[in-house]
Amino acid sequence: VQLQASGGGLVQYGGSLRLSCTVSESIFSFNAMGWYRQAPGKQRELVTTITSGGMTQYADSVKGRFTISRDNFKNTVYLQMDSLKPEDTAVYYCNSVRPGRAYWGQGTLVTVSS
Repeated sequence: VQLQASGGGLVQYGGSLRLSCTVSESIFSFNAMGWYRQAPGKQRELVTTITSGGMTQYADSVKGRFTISRDNFKNTVYLQMDSLKPEDTAVYYCNSVRPGRAYWGQGTLVTVSS
């Protein structure tokens, strides 16, 4: 299984970005998919997940600003990030989960300038 994340870049405070994660297999086959991030000097943390049934959850720090969605026909999961803050600066990783196994993409860097 390969996950290819894209869409990162440099954006100003208050701006928006949309990340994409394209999977080499049908995303129907995964129990859930999600986005994590790792800021410099910090541990990787959960940002948001979406289940195969479409249920979502978000970290408190991004609620109301980030939206996860999935396109099952394109085998792609998206992360729409609005009202970005400097503290959102991190490498963002997409993740997919099957029973007993997790898969990770290579990460895409998001930098928010103040």
